[in-house]
Amino acid sequence: MAEPAEQAKSPAHPQHDSREECPAYPVGLRLAGRRVVVLGGGQVAQRRLPALVAAGADITLVSPSATPSVEAMAEAGEITWARRRYQDGDIADAWYALVATSDPVANETASAEAERTKTWCVRSDDAEAATAWTPATGRSEGVTVAVLTGRDPRRSAAVRDAIVEGLRDGSLAAPHSRDRTPFVALVGGGPGDPDLITVRGRRLLAEADVVIADRLGPRDLLDELPPHVEVIDAAKIPYGRFMAQEAINNSLVEHAKAGRSVVRLKGGDPFVFGRGMEEAQALAEAGIACTVVPGISSSISVPGAAGIPVTHRGVAHEFTVVSGHVAPDDPRSLVDWESLAKLTGTLVILMGVDKIGAIAEALVSYGKAPDTPLALVQEGTTAAQRRVDATLATVAETVRTQDVRPPAVIVIGDVVAEGPHK
Repeated sequence: MAEPAEQAKSPAHPQHDSREECPAYPVGLRLAGRRVVVLGGGQVAQRRLPALVAAGADITLVSPSATPSVEAMAEAGEITWARRRYQDGDIADAWYALVATSDPVANETASAEAERTKTWCVRSDDAEAATAWTPATGRSEGVTVAVLTGRDPRRSAAVRDAIVEGLRDGSLAAPHSRDRTPFVALVGGGPGDPDLITVRGRRLLAEADVVIADRLGPRDLLDELPPHVEVIDAAKIPYGRFMAQEAINNSLVEHAKAGRSVVRLKGGDPFVFGRGMEEAQALAEAGIACTVVPGISSSISVPGAAGIPVTHRGVAHEFTVVSGHVAPDDPRSLVDWESLAKLTGTLVILMGVDKIGAIAEALVSYGKAPDTPLALVQEGTTAAQRRVDATLATVAETVRTQDVRPPAVIVIGDVVAEGPHK
């Protein structure tokens, strides 16, 4: 018996006086169908048992009592419950043991048995005496994150939470390399601030092979994309170059048929003056399914970012959003400006900077008070955000003298006079 001991002390198998010198070796246990023993039916067992059940382990709980949740697991047949205290031999033939009783002597004895039987053992009362540690664990999209930081469980949990949250919101890119199903998604990127894209939108963006992006989308997110991602500029810049809608539709279909994961990144919401339905219809005609991810519309978020509530108790009970890309006297206009002038609520106009003079004249001619407050919020929610106030009577001159440029959201109504700005 002396020979193995001598061998253990040889240079090839160094013996450490302190286990603290060696970090824990991380490993994923495959416990499906294998015997696992849990000693103690309290809060620790209640927290740990669900993961062991999910792993498919053959679980024996040894405890004279248990919490209602643990008892429910036994009643459901998920675990076998021996309603008694620990006895020597309970850990025999177990692959893994969790020692979590309120009896220090029982914990010590069970730990010693685990050492003798070479069973990996976690101790809730004394981590240093254990042969295994339970990591802070989280899951997202089929990925299991397990974090160990030695004696600092709160830090382990914080690191785990940060990683899992990053995987969920797409800020931490972890693309699939095997068995990945390509997708097409019309993603509303929100008003411009990259933090205002939805969690789902950001995650899909992180998984894309191709991104077809608008100028009004959250451009900062494009910098986070891996080098292999193809970014196609679909900007529709006023009075400048633009990518025709038909070309955008064709590009979506072409890349989807090539088996790529495609994200159409749009500003605001895809279906609020975003031509999202045209793109969805083009994909449907080509036999390609797509996912629509709603976005925060600039019609609400930009006024809010500028301190303007689109509704306010006692001031406005409704708000109306209209497009101002064509003038009121243009035969292509579908807006009933005469009816809008009679409303007492808030009017929000998108894409109307260059037509606001004609719009204001039309509203006044249909009965809206010339001194109705108005605000133009340029580059809303971004670092370049700028608010310019006026009235229907003065807005045309104000836009000219203040050099207000698109993109800008125009808010008309008494709510403009509310809020901290005033």
